[in-house]
Amino acid sequence: MPIIKPFMTSLRFTATMGAGTGTGATFAIAATEFTTDTGDAATAFPSTFAYYNLYVNGVLQPGNASTITTTAITIPDGDAENAGTPVLVEFVIN
Repeated sequence: MPIIKPFMTSLRFTATMGAGTGTGATFAIAATEFTTDTGDAATAFPSTFAYYNLYVNGVLQPGNASTITTTAITIPDGDAENAGTPVLVEFVIN
């Protein structure tokens, strides 16, 4: 019988593609460019989490479409998107 952790929560961070820097494979958006669900400025992404979901313009992206650290999310070729395109990163934490 699998052990189910008794507590799970999620944290969501929002920004726009215009907040990113770099081009092509090095395009990234710093964690400090995001806001939290409460509207506060983010300082860092969680260091431990079960998984994360990336939504670009409301569309869930494949798992290999980004990489993430506590300081930034890298979205290769994200600079090709319109600067106003919304980006949402959702972390599921257990």
